[in-house]
Amino acid sequence: MRDSIYSFKNDYSEGAHPNILRALAETNLHQHVGYGEDDFSKRAIALLKEKMDNNNVDIHLVSGGTQANLIVISSILRSFESVIAADTGHINVHETGAIEATGHKVNIIEGKNGKLTPDLVEAVLQQHTDEHMVKPKLVYISNTTEVGTVYKRAELEALYDYCKSKDLLLYMDGARLGSALASHAGDLSLGELSRLVDAFYIGGTKNGALLGEAIILCNDKLKNSFRYSLKQRGALLAKGRLLGIQFLELFKADLFFQLADRANSLATRLSKGIEALGYGFLTESESNQIFPIFPNEVIEELYKSYAFYPWSKIDDHTTSVRLVTSWATSEEAVEAFLRDLKEKSEK
Repeated sequence: MRDSIYSFKNDYSEGAHPNILRALAETNLHQHVGYGEDDFSKRAIALLKEKMDNNNVDIHLVSGGTQANLIVISSILRSFESVIAADTGHINVHETGAIEATGHKVNIIEGKNGKLTPDLVEAVLQQHTDEHMVKPKLVYISNTTEVGTVYKRAELEALYDYCKSKDLLLYMDGARLGSALASHAGDLSLGELSRLVDAFYIGGTKNGALLGEAIILCNDKLKNSFRYSLKQRGALLAKGRLLGIQFLELFKADLFFQLADRANSLATRLSKGIEALGYGFLTESESNQIFPIFPNEVIEELYKSYAFYPWSKIDDHTTSVRLVTSWATSEEAVEAFLRDLKEKSEK
């Protein structure tokens, strides 16, 4: 047994990439104005627009994903309007009712491998037909999804076109967007994405930053007075420079995509090694989250050396677990996990 437990619980257990820490240290005593009006934030926003090849977006930097979801959704919806999400959606499962706390119902439906499709959204609309019910207005999706799957361009195009036809807005949670865009299963670019949703955010917290997400407003109707919503929800940071510096470092030499690619590659190595030992998976591995199915007694043995989350019970004897790799996951840890899994499987 090791002296310490190695965590595969998430992709934010480590701090930040050294380039970010270096940039923060080097600029520490530079004086700049606050609340996102500093030169670093302005340069980061200009750089993101350049990477998207899209100047017709508004960009706002905030500290976290739940904050981003809450602010965007609450600023969009009228008091009687609701948001549609997959049953696994982060706003439904892991945000302590943040959306409902703003007065907006979350209409959930079972997703297909974590994804929403036009027919699933249509089923929700068919259940909400008059003023005695909430009125669905916003469709919420995640990329990657909560089960590690990735939206393809054709899937997103179909969903966006459907939403337009039904006067719905489409919003993408991008907490793990880096992993999605770097996925072997993906075919979307950042620029294409900015033209296929009404709003989304780029997650830095789970891809090398200390903290930080970049909210991208693509639909002109959502842009007016958005900074008022940021301030009211406590998201307009006095030291906004801390966010601007980090996004500059992440995107000026495509570090963001390099880190995501590394996390995905390590997850693929882990996945192939697990598969080679004869184990199956809850979903096909497409990102830095994988969901292998192990016997319960093997899981208990692995807990002695590794931290990870049980995900769903398969039967009385087996459970799917979630293993997450990050930009900083060590290759040695991946190989050690596979050796230990092999050893414990042979007992």
